Amino acid sequence: MSSEVEQDPVQETKPQQQQQAVQVQVRDEDAIALYANFCRVTGSPEELIVDFGLNPQPVGIPKDPIHVKQRIIMNFFTAKRLLAALQMSVQRHEAVFGVLETDIQKRLRVQ
Repeated sequence: MSSEVEQDPVQETKPQQQQQAVQVQVRDEDAIALYANFCRVTGSPEELIVDFGLNPQPVGIPKDPIHVKQRIIMNFFTAKRLLAALQMSVQRHEAVFGVLETDIQKRLRVQ
């Protein structure tokens, strides 16, 4: 994978100045990409724990336990920034492709 540059607006100390984009270099050549269709969020007063796994039976109640393969532990500040980034990404996707229905029962087509 190649290096990418992310932009994150940073507020200057003087309120009358505009926000300035700061470029942060990211090295992701060692990142591992895995697929998940299940997540569980737990935590403590200091941090959130987000578990990801693969649910082989996405419709109904799974017969077998879902195996968690990835776990991300983050503080609430990082979680809030992640929430904003995910919200922006989903809004852009829905603007192009239409609203995402998260209730699988409403997406099923009876034949």
